[in-house]
Amino acid sequence: MNMIEAVHRQFRKLTKTKGGFPNDESLLKLLYVGITNASSKWTQPIANWNQTLSQLAIYFPGRLDAAIDL
Repeated sequence: MNMIEAVHRQFRKLTKTKGGFPNDESLLKLLYVGITNASSKWTQPIANWNQTLSQLAIYFPGRLDAAIDL
């Protein structure tokens, strides 16, 4: 299972038992809390992250400068 599918699975687990949401903000709050709780369990490092980060810096020049030092 890849990471995107894992996130979608977490979202489905959160929303499948709920009947409905009064507004979009309530759904976003539920998903935010759920993803925050799920992210504490994600301890495995991202494969090839340095290469990915370098490619992102090439494709999006200037956007990552404030966040990282390349």
